[in-house]
Amino acid sequence: MTWQFSIENIAGIREGEARIEPGVNVVRASNWQGKSSFLASIETALGTATPLTEGQATGRVTVTTADDEIAVTLERTDGSVSRTGTPYLHDEYDRVCATLFASLDETNEIRRAVRNGETIDHLLTRPLDFENIDERIADLKAERQRVETERDRAADAADRLPQLRTRVTDLESTLDELHAQRADLDDETGGSSDSRDQLSELRVERDRIDSRIDRLETTAERVRETLSETQAELEALSVPSSEDIERELETLHEDRRDVERDVELLQSVYEANKRVLDEGRTELLTDVSHDVLADTVTCWLCGEDATRDEIEAQLAALDERIGELDSQADEYRERVATLEAKRDEIRQARRRETELTDRIGALESRLAETEESLESARERRSELASRIETLAEAVDATEERVLELESEIKYTETELAEVRADLEDAEAQADQLSTLDDEYASLTAEISELRGRKTEIKRRTREAFSTALNDLLERFDTGFETARLTSGFDLVVARDGREARLDALSEGEREVLGLVAAVAGHDAFDVDERVPVLLLDGLGGLASDNLRTLVDYLRDRAEYLVLTAYPEHEGFDGHELSPADWQVVSHDIDAETAS
Repeated sequence: MTWQFSIENIAGIREGEARIEPGVNVVRASNWQGKSSFLASIETALGTATPLTEGQATGRVTVTTADDEIAVTLERTDGSVSRTGTPYLHDEYDRVCATLFASLDETNEIRRAVRNGETIDHLLTRPLDFENIDERIADLKAERQRVETERDRAADAADRLPQLRTRVTDLESTLDELHAQRADLDDETGGSSDSRDQLSELRVERDRIDSRIDRLETTAERVRETLSETQAELEALSVPSSEDIERELETLHEDRRDVERDVELLQSVYEANKRVLDEGRTELLTDVSHDVLADTVTCWLCGEDATRDEIEAQLAALDERIGELDSQADEYRERVATLEAKRDEIRQARRRETELTDRIGALESRLAETEESLESARERRSELASRIETLAEAVDATEERVLELESEIKYTETELAEVRADLEDAEAQADQLSTLDDEYASLTAEISELRGRKTEIKRRTREAFSTALNDLLERFDTGFETARLTSGFDLVVARDGREARLDALSEGEREVLGLVAAVAGHDAFDVDERVPVLLLDGLGGLASDNLRTLVDYLRDRAEYLVLTAYPEHEGFDGHELSPADWQVVSHDIDAETAS
């Protein structure tokens, strides 16, 4: 299935389009033409890299397939690059595996560590950090505990099966025997079944009357308690007379109205005369003589001569009288408010008294009805007891035996039904025992596998390393005989029958060892099941024929093998991509240089 790429501002590619096909895909070009940048675009689509072109604010990779479209956008904000969209790899575990074991460019951490002679233990086991092994073990142990509990129940059920089956057989035999005895008694008693039915009905009615008496006695006791509480509350309630308060309130209201009318009248007189004086308009009402020391005014009310100061003194006395009357009115109001509050309390107490009285009447009525019903029920019970005693005496020993047999039959039938139900449940649980054993064993095995997951991965990685290295040593003419990963994942190389230092190897030999280590991780973690692409870049240290040998070895390890090559490299029997139509950063530099 073809993957069609559309690229904008990713690494060194300003703009470009390309496609990769299943199998080998070779990006062939000279330096600075966008080969490595195309592989970076693939990593962007996978979700393992964010190589936004330097100086650009946004970049984008779109991959179109026959079934889907992958779109990833990169944005630069405050000096950092963020990714939006939905890349091919969603899970962080898959991305880590892809970065370590599928993106085998020259920046690959495993290749770089081997190149520099560093340890690779932490790199080859890094995906385990994302598997939450301890948490998964805890969940599996909890599930195993549940299965173990169910398995114990199933085992107990299987142990109980013989006993339950024997019990069912015994009860069936007992029931058959009881039915046979009952049939024999029917032949002996004939028509006495009517007396038995009547006696049974009377006993049922007696039991029903007993229950009714219990309920009525409980109700009567509860009503008595409530009645006693209500009567006590009524006796404790004190309701004083409000007649004196009403008379006093009426008198206070009249006195307050008189005072308020006097205040209103005096206030009008005061304000009118005060305004005449304040505005200097006494000439409107009387004659004014202007003397040297003071003005003389003829009082417009009494006709006597007076000075302005004397008139103002009279007004001040009038204002003082108004204040006295206001204070008296306030006292009346306060007294009225106090008396009205007291009157309201008396009214509320009277309402409560009425409520309590009504409730006492209702409770007394209910109590009387309940006691009447209770007495009637007791009489009926006494009557039934007498009738039952008379009828029971009329039933002979054979009839009593019939009742006993019917009771035993019903009891045995009930017990048989319960034992049969227990037997069915036990058989159902026992049938699950084999399945639960298998589930328990499976969970135990999975827990053991997880506990040894890291050790197993290391073992598989070392085996994969040895297998891959042996395969490649048959294809490459290297300067060392063999190499291996120790239990601590140290890389040991043998040359001329002795251990050799890594820095004594050629650049190409170290690159081969780094690739072999990465491929070992690729096999150990089954990366091909999650990541369909294998990327190769930065293999300038390998000769053309060695590079072709490496490609032939890796071509079947992924659905898409994408590598970079120079024009002088020989053909690789696959789909070749040319960046001739791509706009790359180096073109901008060339244009600037030319200008």
